[in-house]
Amino acid sequence: MDFSRVIFMTDLDGTLFTDDKRILDKDMRAIERFRAGGGMFTVATGRGYSMTKRAADELALDIPAVLYNGAGVYDFTGDRFLWQCEIGPQAREYIRRLAELFPEVVGIEVLHKRAVFVPYLNDAEREHLDMENVIPDLRPLDEIPEGGWLKFVIAARPEVLDEVEKAVVREGFGQAQWVRSSPVYFECLPKGVDKSRGFSELIRLLKAEERFTVAAGDYNNDTAMIRKADLGCSVASALDSVKAAADLVVCDNNSGAISEIIDYIEAM
Repeated sequence: MDFSRVIFMTDLDGTLFTDDKRILDKDMRAIERFRAGGGMFTVATGRGYSMTKRAADELALDIPAVLYNGAGVYDFTGDRFLWQCEIGPQAREYIRRLAELFPEVVGIEVLHKRAVFVPYLNDAEREHLDMENVIPDLRPLDEIPEGGWLKFVIAARPEVLDEVEKAVVREGFGQAQWVRSSPVYFECLPKGVDKSRGFSELIRLLKAEERFTVAAGDYNNDTAMIRKADLGCSVASALDSVKAAADLVVCDNNSGAISEIIDYIEAM
């Protein structure tokens, strides 16, 4: 297939990134070849602005990226949001109630455009911030500004998050979209928002509706995007449910998955 007919969007963690958060040289070379042939390449990630910028710079992204698990489309070249969808005011009450139900065992971060507020800090959240070299704003929940909340993330041990998921259903927190984005992260997004929504908004903004769409991922928060794409791809290290949703399963994220996908597109 002619790369100039394709738009390719990939997840970062567990897909493009190796387990130690690197981009393999073979993947970078394949991405450069894809873009040199006219292909549109970008990322769709649960990360916010500050946690994605390093990858955006390394990739020299020349089209916008989907951030916050679909709640924002950000143009790193122009340093601006092109589209965003905010959680409603009920999110603050959801956080307050979850903190009451799970005191001292959950960490919670609120992603607010370019800021990361952390009203509740635990070891899982501290590790997340350290890994990404993010300096959070640790102000209390009631001091976080109104508006601009694109999502919040609950960080805890997997067995704790299993109970948090049950509590969300039991408490009737249905005015939001909930997704498990890793064994230790459970996320609250605006109602109706996921990576497929962000991908659709990006395509609309780029006027790329006629392009063949490719999406790649590994976890629950990637499934909707994988299903929506013309070619949905999963890495071999993905959850079984994600592999089942994909049209193509390639090697694991430590072995050049993006390069393998680009080779497959070229041979179509």
